[in-house]
Amino acid sequence: MITGAVKNKVDDIWQRMWEGGVTNPIEVISQLTYLMFMKSLDDKELEAENMAEFTGQPLTDPIFPQTPEGQAFRSPC
Repeated sequence: MITGAVKNKVDDIWQRMWEGGVTNPIEVISQLTYLMFMKSLDDKELEAENMAEFTGQPLTDPIFPQTPEGQAFRSPC
């Protein structure tokens, strides 16, 4: 069972989706799953970028292309 801060965050996202017109619970879960997947990809890319900066090596094979379209999927920092 989810409790505490995580539950509050999920409830907030759920409420925002409801207010935005996404009222089907299955669609909300699908969108939440997609958001979590994109967040995990962004976290992996940030880790790889930090390691490349630490070692002085260039980042090879980035998850998100270094184009405006690819960077649009990144989370704002």
